[in-house]
Amino acid sequence: MQDKITRVLEVSASGRTTGSASRKLTQDLIAALQDRHGDVQTVRRDLSKGMPFVDAAWIEANFTPEESRTNGHREALAFSDSLVGELKNADILVIGAPIYNFSIPAALKAWIDMIARARLTFRYTENGPKGLLEGKKAYLVVATGGVPVGSAVDFATPYLKHALAFIGITDVEIIAADRLNSQAEESMDAARARIAEVVHLTPQAA
Repeated sequence: MQDKITRVLEVSASGRTTGSASRKLTQDLIAALQDRHGDVQTVRRDLSKGMPFVDAAWIEANFTPEESRTNGHREALAFSDSLVGELKNADILVIGAPIYNFSIPAALKAWIDMIARARLTFRYTENGPKGLLEGKKAYLVVATGGVPVGSAVDFATPYLKHALAFIGITDVEIIAADRLNSQAEESMDAARARIAEVVHLTPQAA
C-alpha cells in the first residue's frame, strides 16, 4: 500500500522575498517535516504578491445563500474559494509571519478574512460558532525585530492562535525568532532548535 502523502500549506506573509527570517525558518521547518514524514506535498501561498480585501461585492456574495448566487457572486468569491480549498486540503498549515507594528502584516489579515467563511470553515450553532477544520496541525513561525514573542505587546501571536481556533485548528506550535535587531544569531539558532523539537514531537503519518 502506498504511503500517505502529508499535505502542507505554507503561507508566507513577509513583505520581503529575500533576507526574510520568517521565510528562511519556514523553509527549515518544511525540510524538517520532509525528513520526518517522507512524502510531503507543499502548496505555497506567497502573500507578498498581493491580497484582495473584503469589499461590498464580496460581502454581498458571501451572505447570499449558495443556491441563490449569481455568476457575479461566484466571481466575487472565486479567489476566496480557492484559498479555502488550499486550507481544507492541507494536513499541516505553516504560517511565516513577521510582526509589523506589534501585529500581523495586512496581507495576512486579508488572508484570514478570505478563509474565515461561515458554512465552509466554521458554522454557527446554538452554542456559538464552531470550527470545521479540526484535526489539522499548524506551525506559526513568528519573526520580530524587537518585540518579544508572547509579551504584552505581541498582538500577533495571540490573534493568530485565536483566529485558527475559530476555524477549528487548535493544535498550534509557535516557533519564535524574536528581537532579531539585537540578537539575530542567537534567536535564529533558538528557532531552529525549536523546529527540531516540535517536528520530532509530531506523530508520523499513518
